[in-house]
Amino acid sequence: MNVEVVQAWPRVARSQTLELPDGSTVAAALASIAAPDADIAGYSVFGVRVTETTVLRDGDRLELLRALQIDPKDARRRRASKPDTR
Repeated sequence: MNVEVVQAWPRVARSQTLELPDGSTVAAALASIAAPDADIAGYSVFGVRVTETTVLRDGDRLELLRALQIDPKDARRRRASKPDTR
């Protein structure tokens, strides 16, 4: 089966297609990656959070997620507190 592994971060975009045996898990896919980054905070398949024990299917897109830089609620509050510059 073929699985696409995607990492899209600021200034970094990588996509790699892996050929894995049927029934492979996220952990098996990660072990097949040449050099995964150390700051991976989680994983998703087509935008749905998964764990390392999740079984992948042919054609899945495994997305490597990084940790949030700022809490989304705090970012929204900061934007709302700034004066409108339009």
